[in-house]
Amino acid sequence: MKFKNWILVVCSMLASVVLVACQSGTDSSQSAVDAIKQKGKLVVATSPDYAPFEFQALVDGKNQVVGADIDMAQAIADELGVKLEISSMSFDNVLTSLQTGKADLAIAGISATDERKEVFDFSIPYYENKMSFLVRKADLDKYKDLSSLASANIAAQKGTVPETMVKEQLPNAQLTSLTNMGEAVNELQAGKVDAVHMDEPVALSYAGKNSDLVVASVNLTMKDGEANAVAIKKNQSDLKAVVDKVIQKLKDDGTYQTYLEKAAKLTEVEQ
Repeated sequence: MKFKNWILVVCSMLASVVLVACQSGTDSSQSAVDAIKQKGKLVVATSPDYAPFEFQALVDGKNQVVGADIDMAQAIADELGVKLEISSMSFDNVLTSLQTGKADLAIAGISATDERKEVFDFSIPYYENKMSFLVRKADLDKYKDLSSLASANIAAQKGTVPETMVKEQLPNAQLTSLTNMGEAVNELQAGKVDAVHMDEPVALSYAGKNSDLVVASVNLTMKDGEANAVAIKKNQSDLKAVVDKVIQKLKDDGTYQTYLEKAAKLTEVEQ
């Protein structure tokens, strides 16, 4: 009798293991798109301190994350037929959030560098980058060429392409890496750094909102192909196909440019 009971226990345990294995197999075989549709929402990681791409603004009396990238994220969610959930964080945590599965996509003015492509897949480009230096208006004549910035104190956002470019192309400059772009701009206005290196549309946005700041005419050299793209976890080809389809349409009909213009107006309202 005891032997029969022992057999029953073993069989029960084996059945449980098989059931769990089957369930695990089902979950792992579910496509990225199906998983998003099943939960009914698209979670997008972003860093909302990079106007006009993503930033915070008062809309209808409420503080919201807005910008051209956010409108694009909404278009992707609409294509999938789900709600959009924006997950805000510092830029250096955006890709980590995607890698750990806390977000479905990362959209934060991210350049598709060769190094990042080793870890993530990327959509087709949606914006061709150009980097600029934001400086104090009083120093505009001082910074007209790279030699004038060679030993300057330059701020950049931590974990970004602008930060890497300063390290590589201005090795004798003093680099101040900060988590938040707004903090970097405050350091510039306070005279603690001489310039801030960032995407040109972002620099123009800050200059438009602050009369004491301007965009310098000097630029570092961008690597070919390092355009802004949506970051996606590796081997999610079905999700990448949807994202690429939406981006191509937004580029072809000029809608993304409209998003940028809309965002620019919101930054003016902020001012």
